[in-house]
Amino acid sequence: MLKLEDCAIANGNFALRADFEVETGASVAIIGPSGAGKSTLLETIAGFRDLQAGRMFWDQQNLTDLPPGKRPLAMLFQDGNLFPHLSAEQNVALGINPNGRLSQKEQSQVQSALTRVGLSGMGARKPSELSGGQQSRVALARVLVQNRQILLLDEPFAALGPALKADMLDLVADLVAETRTTLLMVSHDPRDAHRIARQTVLVADGVAHPPVPTAELFENPPEVLRDYLG
Repeated sequence: MLKLEDCAIANGNFALRADFEVETGASVAIIGPSGAGKSTLLETIAGFRDLQAGRMFWDQQNLTDLPPGKRPLAMLFQDGNLFPHLSAEQNVALGINPNGRLSQKEQSQVQSALTRVGLSGMGARKPSELSGGQQSRVALARVLVQNRQILLLDEPFAALGPALKADMLDLVADLVAETRTTLLMVSHDPRDAHRIARQTVLVADGVAHPPVPTAELFENPPEVLRDYLG
């Protein structure tokens, strides 16, 4: 279980409070108006921002003061962060070892991850030789080889067309279900939340609210969400 206990988050003059739990293996969307603090919340859970107050736990492990690399999570950003001069398999290998030097077993893990995301036989290609959807799959494969218990998605598929984005969301849903990975996904699109997340965290007015069933939230949205959705 991921637990945010009386957390206070600051980003310049911006402040956000969070006090909620996410069950192990749950898939949770994070939605709210632009500038409400969705990405800031995710960055804080990842350890890229310090808490001003409160504590954060994964099961019995206190994450509050741990650096990002020591937390049991992986994060996928909006641009995928692929290195253009490296091949697909070299980019994936960085998820195991930052210097790219892998044992034979680890090299097999890279090939297995590429196969799982539908890129078997494409490991030698550079990002420029891949489509946008294929680049997203490489970034996802790099996350898979890290074998972390929590996956954080900060709208990594926002630049894809509707059909490709739906394909990627379905792939993520299959992978996290297979591995019982806990998923938190920032999105501005209610359709994404409906597609992949049974629960949704609403971030608005300086508060990250506890997760509620996605269908219920959008069937009877609070005023701030109605204003956002239009």
